[in-house]
Amino acid sequence: MTDFAVQEPTCQELAEFLTDYLEGLLGAAERASFDRHIAACRDCTQYIAQMRVTIAVTGRIRSDEIPPAVRHDLLTAFRGWAQTL
Repeated sequence: MTDFAVQEPTCQELAEFLTDYLEGLLGAAERASFDRHIAACRDCTQYIAQMRVTIAVTGRIRSDEIPPAVRHDLLTAFRGWAQTL
């Protein structure tokens, strides 16, 4: 991981390490650096807010509540995305 305590993270780095940030896995100095970036960057502030809403909403959806056609489309999209990694 980049030493964010020395150099502020870029927007791309914030996106790449967002899961670690949200799960509290960054060290104190790294988290402080991320917090400073977020406080100064409206786009990242909005991105994180959107991700928090997405996580909250998807955590409440049960698989049997998803219509079969939508489930199929989502699985197809995720499989296609996973193949690009």
